[in-house]
Amino acid sequence: MVSEGWLEVKKTGIRPDEQYGRLIELEEKARAAGLGRWQPNADPKEHIRDITWSVENVQRFFDSNKKKPIKAVVEFVRDCCTVRATLLPDFYPAMIALTGIRGPSFKQDGSKDEYADEAKFFTESRLLQRDVEIILEGLNNNLLIGTIVHPAGSITEALLKQGFARCVDWSIGMYSGGADKLRAAEREAKEKKIRIWKNYEPAQINFREGEKHYTAKVVEINNADSITVKLASGQLKKIFISGVRPPKLAPGEEAAGPPKTGKEKFRPIYDIPFMFEAREFLRKKLIGQKVDVTLDYVQQPRAGEAERDFPERHCCSVVIGDTNVAEALLSRGLASIVFYRQDDEQRPSNYDVLLAAEQKAQAGKKGLHGKKTATGFRVADVSGDTAKAKAFLPGFQRAGKQEAIVEYVGSGSRFRILIPKSSCVVSLILAGVRCPKGSRMGPAGPNGPILPAEEGGEAALNFSKELAAQRDVTVEISDMDKVGNFIGWMFVEGKNVSLELVEAGHGSVNHYSAERSPYLSALEKAEANAKARKLGVSLRKLKNLLKTGSNDVFFSVEQGLLQKKYPNL
Repeated sequence: MVSEGWLEVKKTGIRPDEQYGRLIELEEKARAAGLGRWQPNADPKEHIRDITWSVENVQRFFDSNKKKPIKAVVEFVRDCCTVRATLLPDFYPAMIALTGIRGPSFKQDGSKDEYADEAKFFTESRLLQRDVEIILEGLNNNLLIGTIVHPAGSITEALLKQGFARCVDWSIGMYSGGADKLRAAEREAKEKKIRIWKNYEPAQINFREGEKHYTAKVVEINNADSITVKLASGQLKKIFISGVRPPKLAPGEEAAGPPKTGKEKFRPIYDIPFMFEAREFLRKKLIGQKVDVTLDYVQQPRAGEAERDFPERHCCSVVIGDTNVAEALLSRGLASIVFYRQDDEQRPSNYDVLLAAEQKAQAGKKGLHGKKTATGFRVADVSGDTAKAKAFLPGFQRAGKQEAIVEYVGSGSRFRILIPKSSCVVSLILAGVRCPKGSRMGPAGPNGPILPAEEGGEAALNFSKELAAQRDVTVEISDMDKVGNFIGWMFVEGKNVSLELVEAGHGSVNHYSAERSPYLSALEKAEANAKARKLGVSLRKLKNLLKTGSNDVFFSVEQGLLQKKYPNL
């Protein structure tokens, strides 16, 4: 420092020795060369740094410098993940917390975490009083979050590899180098079981390897985070989309729409804001489509009474084409992310991508994160209400064919549908067909016994579910019964559902409603074809006639076929 002219040797109160003489000699050489403070005609005021000791508006400073490399000098290391640096060229002093990690710290009461001193020394020995570059990536309560880049690399990744720090979910998505690098560095330390990971044990897999990956067809959207799929074996399986939580009412928040009366029930799909939009997004994108499913983890049932409310859950990542369903929901603000315990490894493999998707939705004020107070999807429930049904019937008859969504399939020929144009939910009985009844609730209600299905009832129900459940349909309402159910025709992708049921042998022609329609001849032809092929209802009718010894049926030995004299049996 003396030889460069930055310091002056003290002249009084010093006992001369060899070292002192050497300093005097260096000072004389610096004076002669005009170095540092010995520059000729130098004004000391010009060499005083104008330091801003505090930034008035930290948010504005961060916004103007976000993601921009800033040259800096590290002045102090508080712990391995927090430093004070002077930002150049304006000499801004700033506390910087490293993005995406947390390490051993020193407590206010004087205690400290294990490895706190060793971790602090690791950072000090590499950064203290060094020229570095700082990339500001976040702001948390006026504390700047960023990455410190040394010529030898990122100190963040080095701390993780050496087992001095762990990843934290809330800020890892901000890391400019990519969250996957931090996860890989942490994983390397875990495998070596060094320092803070010395007692680490990997999570136990609680499912068979053969259940990990499979392809299935989506047959039902249960909720904004749950779907039912049909496996290649034909088995139906309910799965949950891992990493996301469906929209819900905040504590103390009331359901949308007017207050509920005693008879009206709370309907989550319509009354919770954005629940209907989330369900519709999944329905339009997934229903009837094949998806790739990866089982991330199995959530065990809760103990005690809660076990009935929270049974075992298979939490999966669902991908259709190149689209991850969870990421798509989060990026549109139609769901919120699940925050796992820091040491919980049972989570989606792409969890960092999901975190980034939600942060993007929050920044764009989308969906759940919007400023405006959201309301639910307001609909009138007309099903089973005779008075309301009578009021709607003339309008439906005049409208002719109209678009609808099948919300629920009650039996082969009974449906609950939503008509968006009229904002109402109605019960629809298919015209022109009569199907056997499936198992159903008895007169005693939910607490009473379940009535058994008629022969062929479950097959007819499953056929209608496969064909129409949660599909966009066209309906043509022609009449209503005495208890408020509408009677009409329904078309799925141009197919007459009544005709499909009869042709597949799951129903017989209902002449009372079919005779007043242009579909009678097609229905009778379909029924004749089903009888000739000995399908479903037609075959059961013939068998019953044979058991009773009816003369209306005879057997042709030459053709080996059951035939009937009368077409309308």
